[in-house]
Amino acid sequence: MFWAPEVLASVVPVKVASATDLSSASQPPLDLAAGQVRRAADGWHAVLRIGAVDHHVWFKDPPVLGASYAAELPFDGDFEARAYAARRLWRVMSGRMPGPAFHQLSKQRRERLSAAIRARDAHSAGGSYRIVAEALFGKRRIPDRAWKTHDLRNRTIRLVQGGLALVRGGYRKLLRPGRREE
Repeated sequence: MFWAPEVLASVVPVKVASATDLSSASQPPLDLAAGQVRRAADGWHAVLRIGAVDHHVWFKDPPVLGASYAAELPFDGDFEARAYAARRLWRVMSGRMPGPAFHQLSKQRRERLSAAIRARDAHSAGGSYRIVAEALFGKRRIPDRAWKTHDLRNRTIRLVQGGLALVRGGYRKLLRPGRREE
């Protein structure tokens, strides 16, 4: 029975392949020497650097050098991302290009997250929303009057709240790809 603890969706759970798992075609080997393997409370974790891409693999049991492996992909909420990560790993093991990553943050999203963390840090250090807004958007954009109703004040407050949410554990959502409904 498959069981994986809180393993990220981009991590491929694998097991030593049984005779029934192996196909008649030769299976490319999983080169454990291409990365770092470490023991953890939930099993063994490996980061295999193949080409310019890191591939994350999780073993329930200790890895066996030279063994053939099979991916274990449970039909859970992360199936699509895990299957994609397994396919990328299989492609590089077969000497092909891995293809694009499943989940990448857009430039706009990365900039907003950066601004949220900066806003949270400045506010936590004692800066007022006005001071935070001046640091983020420039003093010239902040009006002397009508600050209480200005759109940059509301935006600054949302950024501080977003930064607080990230610090309180919301960053974990960034590590999992968004759910796509089709």
